Amino acid sequence: MAKTDTIFFFPGCQNVLTVQTLPEEESQHAVKVLRLQIGEEIAVVDGVGGFYTARITNPHPKRCGFEIIETVGAGKHDYKLHIAIAPTKNIERLEWFLEKSTEIGIDEVTPLVCRFSERKIVKEERLQKIIVAAAKQSLKAYFPKLNPLTTFDELMKNHQASQKFIAHCYEEDKKLFQNEIKPSSDVLILIGPEGDFSLEEVQKAISLGFIPVSLGNSRLRTETAGVVACHTVAVINQF
Repeated sequence: MAKTDTIFFFPGCQNVLTVQTLPEEESQHAVKVLRLQIGEEIAVVDGVGGFYTARITNPHPKRCGFEIIETVGAGKHDYKLHIAIAPTKNIERLEWFLEKSTEIGIDEVTPLVCRFSERKIVKEERLQKIIVAAAKQSLKAYFPKLNPLTTFDELMKNHQASQKFIAHCYEEDKKLFQNEIKPSSDVLILIGPEGDFSLEEVQKAISLGFIPVSLGNSRLRTETAGVVACHTVAVINQF
């Protein structure tokens, strides 16, 4: 294994003994912050399952060269989790959700614009950086896919999952989410904005096969609901 606990991200990494170059931001961290030198080992991930041990060949602060010396490998969980979540008015709360769900384990995230959404704009580049940082910190070789901002109606037209759920706060008959999840399945759950989904949105989702669910007895913030859903699916799939 690499001598440093720091993970570097290099998309398109090749499992061959050829010199490759870290992106500028990663190069600066390796050379200026960690002061890595020629011959020192690092860990590199490509975001799509590749986890490698590499060796520094050129400690340049903008174009740090390295070569792969070993494929370490990394396991991928045997379920798929897609959370479509309404961006919060305070964007830091959505960023917190992305960080924590990436650490726990999630495969796909869709920022969702609903009728009662207070935020209808997100900076995808900023959100992607948070995902990358969280994935590296938690030693993930697979990074979650971040989809573009999508309206509720667009998602209703284009979605795939063997298990589909919508979590809402209306006083209607709902099942407990944790009791409905099947291990090793493909799960999609919708999490609404601070003002919840509209009744029309809930009814439309149900008409398309989504199961209305509760995440527990407490009334949760949007970002908390997202993390609870993510953790629940992860725990169910551990047994």
